[in-house]
Amino acid sequence: MAKRRIGILTGGGDCPGLNAVIRGVTKTAINRYGMEVIGFQDGFEGLIENRFKFLTFEEVSGILTQGGTILGSSNKANPFAHIVIENGKKVVKDVSDETMQLYEDLDLEALICVGGDGTMTIAGMLAEKGANVVGVPKTIDKDLEETDTTFGFDTARLVATEAIDRLHTTAQSHHRVMVVEVMGRNAGWLALESGIAGGGDIILIPEIPYQIEEIFRVVRQRGRFGKRFSIIVVAEGAKPEGGEQVINKIVEDSPEQIRLGGISHIIADQIERETGIESRVAILGHLQRGGTPTPLDRILATRFAVKAMELVEQKKFNEMVAIKGNEIVSVPIKNVMGRQKLVPLDCPLIDAGLSVGTNFGIKM
Repeated sequence: MAKRRIGILTGGGDCPGLNAVIRGVTKTAINRYGMEVIGFQDGFEGLIENRFKFLTFEEVSGILTQGGTILGSSNKANPFAHIVIENGKKVVKDVSDETMQLYEDLDLEALICVGGDGTMTIAGMLAEKGANVVGVPKTIDKDLEETDTTFGFDTARLVATEAIDRLHTTAQSHHRVMVVEVMGRNAGWLALESGIAGGGDIILIPEIPYQIEEIFRVVRQRGRFGKRFSIIVVAEGAKPEGGEQVINKIVEDSPEQIRLGGISHIIADQIERETGIESRVAILGHLQRGGTPTPLDRILATRFAVKAMELVEQKKFNEMVAIKGNEIVSVPIKNVMGRQKLVPLDCPLIDAGLSVGTNFGIKM
């Protein structure tokens, strides 16, 4: 009798805790259920291009603390919109039928897709074509619906907070405004939480368009009260009232074509011109996505992995594992597809920030 077999892939950008999920899925599959595990390389690209390998118990031992993913990842691959070169031109093709054929040829009982909103959307579309899919939520942005948090966020929040802590001393020593730009795309969770934790004086998030005059006012006011420096934490997706987000570049062959970034330079230049206070920028960028995951992320990733395998065993497919309170649950992937969880204006953290004097770029 052939062994039962599952597949796993890590889609989207890299993120602390991915290897912990791969380890958790593989060890649980082998230890508890006697299954074989196939790892698709570079996310959905491996599924498209027939690139995969069998994962053994030995291969995943020792990877719990490693950042990144031993399988590789891709934030461009999409079986429903695969870009190929024909006659020197880029052509978009739907190769989902071919990927489904590979899924069937490998006799997979299920495909575990680890990723963010883009990955969950593609996974849901494969489920509609007949694949048995289980999603595991990953993103440093914490912008996935139906789950309180995602693994990877805690590590990114720690990195951002430590950076803000370090910048405090140089800002205070040189009497500067330091503008710290963090990731998050259209969601302000990372800026909000690291900004609160790091004691940011001004926090700018996409959900609250800022007024540049209000930022000038706060910086000047701090100076009048003897605070000759300011820390501004800005999400890459922040935008001025009535204005647009700053686009760093367009990646045409990616499902997520717009790459945000650079708003911090604009704000710093405006502050320096208007107030005469020297202003500097620190864009944390991919530092937030790399390195060793925190214990919290390792534990959450492991719990998610075990739950994903339980869903496979229960034949409860087309679900995404999630955390609600301290309980690991599952939700239909269709409830997550094409959605982003943004910071609500009544978020308790915003109220807490206002209570301790944090400014959010507008009068509130």
